[in-house]
Amino acid sequence: MTRSHESLRRRLAATPERVGHVVRRRFPIVAVTGMTGVGKTQLTDRLSGSPDGTVAEVGSAVMERRTRRSSGLRGFRFRVVPGDNAATRLGALDEVFHDEPVDGVLHVVANGFATARRTAGTSGGADASREEQLVQELEDWAITSHRIASMAVRREKPIWLVIVVTKADLFADELDEVVRYYSPGSGSAFGNRVDELRALAGGAKLSIDVLPVSTQGGDRKSAMSAKRSAQLVDALATRLEQLSGHR
Repeated sequence: MTRSHESLRRRLAATPERVGHVVRRRFPIVAVTGMTGVGKTQLTDRLSGSPDGTVAEVGSAVMERRTRRSSGLRGFRFRVVPGDNAATRLGALDEVFHDEPVDGVLHVVANGFATARRTAGTSGGADASREEQLVQELEDWAITSHRIASMAVRREKPIWLVIVVTKADLFADELDEVVRYYSPGSGSAFGNRVDELRALAGGAKLSIDVLPVSTQGGDRKSAMSAKRSAQLVDALATRLEQLSGHR
């Protein structure tokens, strides 16, 4: 084989890897995590504009995929991890944090206002107090945060995390207080757990934001207008673009 042929062979062999790198840079993969009922699917649908393909049932026990496409051939590939504590959820967590590690994480919480659902295999709603939901949020966070930390220490470049507080229309007058509850350094039950994640991952390896969002604003009974709801979603989308180097 001549030197020119060998050089061509190497370039062709490297082409899929280069293409994959370009796609990854232009369309980073984002895990959407959180307990069931917090609104992961609705949030991802708002961010992506419209669901891709078949719309999965809210509360799906399988990992959902969405893509956000914007101008300049850029966007995001979302991986919505099931919130149910089922084998499918554990498999999805392995995929996004180990098998094909994501570039960033949206961890969704709801200030104790998650829609209560029955355990896997049963239909219908369930009753749960706000205090019980807040406890479940902490339990869910413990599982996810350890996987985030494990991924962060393995990665050469820093990763980012946005804690998204959904259902903000239900506590529109308390947004600052609620955001503080989920923020590192706040001294709250959740804030202390976020501080633990920072310690495990290393502060330089993980950036953390906390942003409120409403996907239901504008209803006549809502305390938040449709315009304000759209502004919060747009602010989250803008932050994702900044974190991913799209802006």
